[in-house]
Amino acid sequence: MKKLLIVLGILVFTSPIFAQEVGLQLYSLRDQFKEDVPGTLQVIKDWGITKIEGGGTYDLPMKEFEALLKKNNLEVVSVGADFGDLENDVQKVINNAKSFGAKYVMCAWVPHDNNKWDLEETQHATEVFNKAGKQLKKNGLTLAYHAHGYEFRPYKDGTLFDYMAQNATDFTFELDVYWAQHGGADPLALMKKYPDKFSLMHLKDMEKGVKGNNTGHEDVETNVVLGTGQIDIAGTVAEAKKLGIEYMFIEDESSRVVEQVPQSLEFLNGLEDQ
Repeated sequence: MKKLLIVLGILVFTSPIFAQEVGLQLYSLRDQFKEDVPGTLQVIKDWGITKIEGGGTYDLPMKEFEALLKKNNLEVVSVGADFGDLENDVQKVINNAKSFGAKYVMCAWVPHDNNKWDLEETQHATEVFNKAGKQLKKNGLTLAYHAHGYEFRPYKDGTLFDYMAQNATDFTFELDVYWAQHGGADPLALMKKYPDKFSLMHLKDMEKGVKGNNTGHEDVETNVVLGTGQIDIAGTVAEAKKLGIEYMFIEDESSRVVEQVPQSLEFLNGLEDQ
């Protein structure tokens, strides 16, 4: 981690224009957290980021983790939730979100067998999300489902995602622009088609030449610096601001995350100057 901080000292700028809008999904730094939790949170602070999406304490006691968050001026505004907990123990999800003081709960994956995802799975997931979302609402929380690509398979005149969006009465969506495009959708077109359905976003760019598929899986090294890949990051960010989407989280799953996030922030700042 000491070497990491030396590198960051060269790349980091401390006050990005997007500081109150663009945060970080902590999964981006999963490997760094394994080595040094306090140092990794310091890295995020040095990047000028204040809003984060997380949900765990990396084996630290909650009070100790909370103290580190406060020390680094980091606010957990969104926490992840397991689909099984949303279905069978929603109170556990509520308690965890409240322990962090989060406003949003996101679910990033619905378990399914052997890449089998059809109307049956879609209907079941939608029912679970509506039921859990209603309970979360009563507790001042918003549930957002992070579509992962397999939902964009054809259904009637559209996709299975259309079914979910059109039947989402008590939950919203977190648009991961990478996974939407990887699954065959146009992220910007989705935002325009469903302007009231997205409450959160993941900003993640895809290496040029990657074709995608309907599995929701891809080599993490295809995550590239925002603005250098094949996704219209500038267009989706502009639309997100227009729609009033509250938080956009950078998520970079590649091994180059420490070098790439500052460059991605620089790209986002440059959009403000255009």
